Amino acid sequence: MSNSKTIIDIAKRTISNEADAIKNLSNLLDTNFTDAVNTIYNSKGRLIISGIGKSAIIAQKIVATLNSTGTPSIFMHAADAIHGDLGTVLKDDVVICISKSGNTPEIKVLVPLIKRGGNVLIGMTGNTDSFLAQQSNYVLNTYVEKEACPNNLAPTTSTTAQLVIGDAIAVSLLELKRFTSKDFAKYHPGGALGKKLYLRVNDIVNNNQKPEVKTNTPVKEVIVEISEKMLGATAVLENDKVIGIITDGDIRRMLNTYDNIGNLTAKDIMSKNPKTVNTDVLAVDALELMQQQEISQLVAVKDSKYVGLLHLHNLVNEGIL
Repeated sequence: MSNSKTIIDIAKRTISNEADAIKNLSNLLDTNFTDAVNTIYNSKGRLIISGIGKSAIIAQKIVATLNSTGTPSIFMHAADAIHGDLGTVLKDDVVICISKSGNTPEIKVLVPLIKRGGNVLIGMTGNTDSFLAQQSNYVLNTYVEKEACPNNLAPTTSTTAQLVIGDAIAVSLLELKRFTSKDFAKYHPGGALGKKLYLRVNDIVNNNQKPEVKTNTPVKEVIVEISEKMLGATAVLENDKVIGIITDGDIRRMLNTYDNIGNLTAKDIMSKNPKTVNTDVLAVDALELMQQQEISQLVAVKDSKYVGLLHLHNLVNEGIL
């Protein structure tokens, strides 16, 4: 078995090989790239991306990236395309074919069929003399000197190059479309990423119970309110306005300070002027405020009126933290 140093050396060599190849890609960019991006941007149809083998897997990832950034895209396996799936391609669609060699049998069959349909064909290949390159309207050069594989066989560096050019296309289109974080949220409504972009305090607080007591509420009732509403705190109201907050920590400090709590009221133990947050604020911004103030609860308000409490655990449960 190889020792750890040998394995690390292999890994470093692989990374260095791929990094050098990626760096060289910028030297291969030309007007073909510009024209290809503009064609996709101005297209009235979708972007169809096809490939075979490892290139097909890269094509699927590029499609996923494009769809999530506002460019409607579909993956079409090159082998399936010539056995019935070519119907996926519609009149106004633009097609990208990915192939390192540009000369695989499936590509040689597929390309003429795409050309016959009148679709714009963009070839992504490491061989600019290949059949694919010669037949394409635009050629994206993904040439790499060698694979990271010591036998120069397994697609490694070449597929990384394809992936990077795919990202370059996606980001170019994203900026041309002026794709914003709000647009991104529309395509990512689920998961923590989407929630950071659209989830607001109101969305959370409305699902919470609403703990509140008056300034003259006896401490025993305050403790019951905090316990029943399960948010670790309660707001203290006077004339329907929040003037304080009582947390679990305030209760513990009270017990350490007073021997007799029978005559104490909420006003005696509350923390005045609690930190508040408007209900239309993004939840992720509310989290930042909590972290800055080193607190676990915020009083949520709308038009200066008490709406409820936002607890740090709410944000944890939503995946924001």
